[in-house]
Amino acid sequence: MTAPVLDTALCRLTGVRHPVVQTGMGWVAGPRLVSATAEAGALGVLASATMSLEQLESAIREVRERTGNPFGVNLRADAADAEQRVDLLIREGVRVASFALMPDQRLIGRLKDADVVVIPSVGARRHAEKVRAWGADAVLVQGGEGGGHTGPVATTVLLPQVVDAVDIPVIAAGGFFDGRGLAAALCYGAAGIGMGTRFLLTSDSAVPDAVKQRYLAAAAGDAQVTSRVDGMPHRMLRSALTESAESTGRLRRLPGALRHAAAFKAMSGMSWRRLIADGLAMRRAKEMPWSAVLLAANTPMLIREALVRGDADAGVLPAGQVVGLLDELPGCAELVEGIVEDAARVLAGSAGLVSRAES
Repeated sequence: MTAPVLDTALCRLTGVRHPVVQTGMGWVAGPRLVSATAEAGALGVLASATMSLEQLESAIREVRERTGNPFGVNLRADAADAEQRVDLLIREGVRVASFALMPDQRLIGRLKDADVVVIPSVGARRHAEKVRAWGADAVLVQGGEGGGHTGPVATTVLLPQVVDAVDIPVIAAGGFFDGRGLAAALCYGAAGIGMGTRFLLTSDSAVPDAVKQRYLAAAAGDAQVTSRVDGMPHRMLRSALTESAESTGRLRRLPGALRHAAAFKAMSGMSWRRLIADGLAMRRAKEMPWSAVLLAANTPMLIREALVRGDADAGVLPAGQVVGLLDELPGCAELVEGIVEDAARVLAGSAGLVSRAES
């Protein structure tokens, strides 16, 4: 059965069939998941922050071998080699560039000159207004319900603020997992939804099955926000590691953070100069003390420990609050088609209510 068409500004902007975005999750959003999402008609987004430049080039080419549909790449705007990564996207003809942090005007201009769609992620109305003024094509707005690094404002409060503030497509993220959510987002004025946890928990995700079961067993309250792991508000599942972090001071955690940073350097092929440059950029962008920057450098390896190596208690399990509502592992095609069908049904039912009221 072919899913109905919900043709929104997001679909027309990016060339996808359905107004659904799989967000760029480090270690999770690799070629396998991104290509499956793209084949399902949604927008898959490669997570590049945990890849070297060479690994990113290889991943882009692998996705293109698997699908002819549009896809995107998520970039860290504060990365020391952000310009080289932008050059790579332009050279490889990637359709969409998304940003985990607000990019500067120059990067947006370079991408737009090459006809690449630019979609920054924002957590506040003023940030949406700023990137719109700089030429961004759309924005993704994540409310506090979302997994990973997140803000304090709920999606239902943040989303209408941003929709009212800018005249470009707005993608709603944080708390979405089904067709009812997509219908609600469209009614708020959004052009689509972004989902991370829901796509992590699919059969196309490369996360180890035992870890997926850990997610499926979780309740909504198990997805807690803590700043103790890496110095920034981060929503993740409770684990032995988070419990230890909550009871251990920052200074006692620094030696381990340095070991993990060194391991990330070796694994990624990055130089110490590059890692230090990234740390300086993060410190400036987020006004963080050096101790917090060192803890933040720890995070990629902690996430890898859980989501790649499968040791859920030794690593970090980023999770949105919707984790407590998920109990199955559909494929991306089944997931996207079901969401769109349910959204169309909800929207049609709402139109019927209006019609009956008027009669």
